[in-house]
Amino acid sequence: MVETHDGRFFCKGAMADNPMGWMHRNEARINPYLPAQMPRLLWQIEADGWLLLGFEYVEGRHPDLSPDSPDLAAVAATLNAMAAALTPCPVPKVQAATVRWANRVAPEVVDGQTLVHTDVTPHNFLIHGGGVAVVDWSMPCRGAAWIDTALMVVRLIRAGHSPEQAEAWAGQISVWSSARPGAFDAFAAGVAALSRDRQQQRPSATHLGPLADAAGNWSHYRSGEKPGAPPQKSHLPEPVFEQSRERFRR
Repeated sequence: MVETHDGRFFCKGAMADNPMGWMHRNEARINPYLPAQMPRLLWQIEADGWLLLGFEYVEGRHPDLSPDSPDLAAVAATLNAMAAALTPCPVPKVQAATVRWANRVAPEVVDGQTLVHTDVTPHNFLIHGGGVAVVDWSMPCRGAAWIDTALMVVRLIRAGHSPEQAEAWAGQISVWSSARPGAFDAFAAGVAALSRDRQQQRPSATHLGPLADAAGNWSHYRSGEKPGAPPQKSHLPEPVFEQSRERFRR
């Protein structure tokens, strides 16, 4: 956060030659296409070896995803609104979900024409007086409208919901019912396998274990391998950047 005579702004930046710099450029390119309730990009500066983005500052808090949280209704409403506003996908040349989950989920399962965020950690949701803002649109893709809701199911399981409870919550989001038969079984299995691989590749990243456990719990529930009891809720903070970014290049 930067405070100036003109007010507060949220700034993020990276060395211009950083291998992850493409994420900042991608976010800047996509921002004009987002719904009005998302923070606007106000400037993009590349100078002296740095790439800097300046956004509208949103004074808010991250939602509580635990069972019976009053924030769950606002998160559901936000996912509903996002899917409606971003179908058809308004961004040209955005990565397809069929590429994002290649070799993990069959293309026909995730194919679609909605711009989906894909990084639905609660740290990317800000509840404020005027509603809910979703930030960090650096890794979206074009795919099935229900993908963000499905990824949120994993977050809810991590937060203490059983898979059955998490899916019941997802049922209030209109696009959830648009999935083809068997889609959630396949997607849950693919996300579980990918999550476990990431954990094994980065054993020092302690946040990946609870996410892999939650994804695995959902996959087992979908396949009927064992009862879907909720895993022990993790007390580790969820970092904003928790996924292997190189996979998400266009």
